Amino acid sequence: MTSTLARTVRTATVDDLPGVARVLGRSFHDDPLFRWLFPDPLLRISRTTRAHALLAGFTFVPVGYSALVEAQEDPGRGPVVRGAALWTPPGWDGGTAAALRSLPHWVELVGPGRFPEVLRYFAAVAAHAPAEPHWHLQVLGADPAVPRTGVGSLLLRAGLERADADGSPVYLETMNPDNLAFYTRFGFEAVDTVDAPEGPTAHLMLRRPA
Repeated sequence: MTSTLARTVRTATVDDLPGVARVLGRSFHDDPLFRWLFPDPLLRISRTTRAHALLAGFTFVPVGYSALVEAQEDPGRGPVVRGAALWTPPGWDGGTAAALRSLPHWVELVGPGRFPEVLRYFAAVAAHAPAEPHWHLQVLGADPAVPRTGVGSLLLRAGLERADADGSPVYLETMNPDNLAFYTRFGFEAVDTVDAPEGPTAHLMLRRPA
């Protein structure tokens, strides 16, 4: 098991993209959203990993709004990425150009026939985001290969401390109802659900600054 003293939280860099994509692909393999996006279980892990490579590589990592936990588990090897979080800050609108550049890759990944349906689903969920400035926790995942090591909590606390420092609320969407209790422990409250015609129910949560 990973030692607490061996874990480090830091900002992810471009060199970390393979590790970030890999750990998030594992973490979200059985998530309702990715079961809907990629129903074939034989292809899901590779496609979920690629989806997070697109998210992290085109948008979050280049602009510095991502964090990871790495663990030094074997003295003879380098550190291993065991968790990652992707954030956007209050008032952020810098994702449009990145979204356009990544668009052909998303069409290829989900399939041109399904892409309009997927786009409608994400637009329906995004329409419910708070109007007030807020930090948005886009993705938080920990490696299921090393469960119950506190990696997700470590990442979340780091982000919440930053939000509290500037007095901003934190917003998130989760499509997995099993996550609600975890986030509630950190002060999040369920504020709404989105039952879109396509895709899984989205549970929307908000945390006011401490």
